[in-house]
Amino acid sequence: MAASSSSSWLVRVGRSFFSGLCNNADGLMRSTHKMMCNHLLFQQQRTFIQMRTSLKVVDNSGAKRVACIQALKGKKGARLGDTIVCSVKEAQPGGKVKKGEVHYGVVVRAAMPRGRCDGSEVKFDDNAVVLINKHGEPIGTRVFGPVPHELRKKKHVKILSLAEHIA
Repeated sequence: MAASSSSSWLVRVGRSFFSGLCNNADGLMRSTHKMMCNHLLFQQQRTFIQMRTSLKVVDNSGAKRVACIQALKGKKGARLGDTIVCSVKEAQPGGKVKKGEVHYGVVVRAAMPRGRCDGSEVKFDDNAVVLINKHGEPIGTRVFGPVPHELRKKKHVKILSLAEHIA
């Protein structure tokens, strides 16, 4: 009787030992998978601003968010300083711009890195745009947040003069 009780105890210990190993291996595989996914998300490739890209509006024209309809220059899409055609998706009540209107915009912040002459790169956390009229003048009277000095080469000096910080 003692032998049978000790053998069942060994079986119980053996099962719990092996199930513990399996649980640890399963947990290890899950944590490795999570780390790999986080690593892939961290190294996500940034792309051009193209059709249906949602952009933040950083002026006081009344629009909050716009969607890119078309990039006016380049096959792939728009980069920093390029002009796009965009549709207003969210707008403040009582602003100069209403929801559903189509306007031109200049990309003032882009998440895609852009190289500079001195070898450095400029890259922002978000994609942002300043709305302009068909003559190239900004609709709003203030520009919020940093704006890169590459806009000077693209002949958007008025936006640079309205900006509070030039990066």
